[in-house]
Amino acid sequence: MTSPAPTRPSLPLRGRVFRAVSLTPEAPLAEWLALLDGALKRSATLFDDRAVILDVAGLKPAPSELESLIAELSARKLRILGIEGADAPLPSNLPPRLVAGRPAGDSFEAPAFEEEKPGVSSLTIEGSVRSGQSIVHREGDVTVMGSVSSGAEILAGGSIHVYGALRGRAIAGAARNPRARIYCRKFEPELLGIDRLVRTAEDMGTHLRGQAVQIWSDGGAIKIAALG
Repeated sequence: MTSPAPTRPSLPLRGRVFRAVSLTPEAPLAEWLALLDGALKRSATLFDDRAVILDVAGLKPAPSELESLIAELSARKLRILGIEGADAPLPSNLPPRLVAGRPAGDSFEAPAFEEEKPGVSSLTIEGSVRSGQSIVHREGDVTVMGSVSSGAEILAGGSIHVYGALRGRAIAGAARNPRARIYCRKFEPELLGIDRLVRTAEDMGTHLRGQAVQIWSDGGAIKIAALG
């Protein structure tokens, strides 16, 4: 009688979702790169351990210009995960072309139907968000009943409400919602963002530090004011 062949162990595969920062260069590129250098000078860790998606839809660079831009960003230690808004095909030495954050082949065609959007919801954190924690909720508001520690991060599709101290990073309106706001009882953040706008601690001054404030977007700029 023939012995059964030994069973081979299966190869474990797991799906994972990676978060990335979307960077949108504007013409003239020399001025935009100077602004980027200024932001990196004020906050050297702004892009540390973060993958970057380059959105060039508004720039429409030629392949040679795109290669030069990628080289400039690589020299600044920015890791480009993929390129959105580029005309296919891209040179093989560049990061892959993306459509809606997903890899797109040269024969990609947009579907004829509209993708159904998930329902808006809210997320409540009963305690505090500790250093090193990252809370991502793209479907609605995030409310933190405690504080957000230095080194922690909140990313919300809607608004962010912090009933304690905000000492880490808070990015509201990540679902392209410029009307989103950030509220906190004690203002001590490392970084703030509304939609595509970002301000680091060095840009905010100290006159509102420790106060209860609200943050919103107005006319392409982030505004900060004390809560009455």
